[in-house]
Amino acid sequence: MDLKFSKAWEKMLEKLDKWLDDIVLGLPNFILAIIVFVFVLFLSKYITKFIVRLLDRTNLQASMKSLISKLVSSVFILFGLFLVLGILNLSDALKTVLAGAGVVGLAVGLALQGALANLYSGVILSYVHFIKFGDWVETNGVEGEVINIDLRSVTLKQADNNLVYMPNKMVVENPIKNYSTTAQSRVILGCGVAYDSDLRFVKKLVIDTIEKYFDEIKSEKDVIFIYKEYGDSSINFETRFWIQSTSALEVAKAKSEAIMVIKEAFDANNINIPFPIRTLDFPEGFKGVTTEGDDSTTSK
Repeated sequence: MDLKFSKAWEKMLEKLDKWLDDIVLGLPNFILAIIVFVFVLFLSKYITKFIVRLLDRTNLQASMKSLISKLVSSVFILFGLFLVLGILNLSDALKTVLAGAGVVGLAVGLALQGALANLYSGVILSYVHFIKFGDWVETNGVEGEVINIDLRSVTLKQADNNLVYMPNKMVVENPIKNYSTTAQSRVILGCGVAYDSDLRFVKKLVIDTIEKYFDEIKSEKDVIFIYKEYGDSSINFETRFWIQSTSALEVAKAKSEAIMVIKEAFDANNINIPFPIRTLDFPEGFKGVTTEGDDSTTSK
């Protein structure tokens, strides 16, 4: 028993001696690997700053610039990691890690399909030019100003100052109405007048009123006036004109002002905007209704 223990002890000492020799022989490579990796980390920060300054000369959005700089920095650090493993003579370990990373990456990719879709959509939104910071857009039933685009969501600031965080995937896959792509917005206003109104006079009055109140309108041709239908209690019309604004809030304000000035013009010229009216014809002999001659009583 003592002999076996002695042989085992000798083998352990030989193993420790071998490990010590390997550590001493590999110590220069280990120190060199640490120096190289620290240098790579230090240099990656300057590379990131350089890429950001370089991209500032382009028309890319801020989120896209940040993404590109981080990707370049990550690739540089990954290259440094491969260099360190080569210095430490761990090429076989590197192959094993890469093989394992492929399997793990596949599993993670399947588990994070939604997140990856938002990531990819964020890259697209950061690159395209039809939507950018400051634009007033409408998408997925939400309207607001674009104040941020990152790799997860688009942030819209609504007219009531609320923030809506919309996943990038929804923005990319659905239609987007961008009110800021042109310098003008059209105001569309509907109204109605009584059947006994002078329709030609009403048309001229509305056009003249809009033209005088809004400075953007240079002539009568800039205002479109259309009678649309014979309504239940009024003849309905629609007025359209342009204003120098791309903000939905400014369009709403212009529409409000137009309603007020048209109402004032109608009041000054005794033009009636009728309430909805229902006429009831009661048969002769109906309880509580009296008739005179052949005329039936009408209640409004």
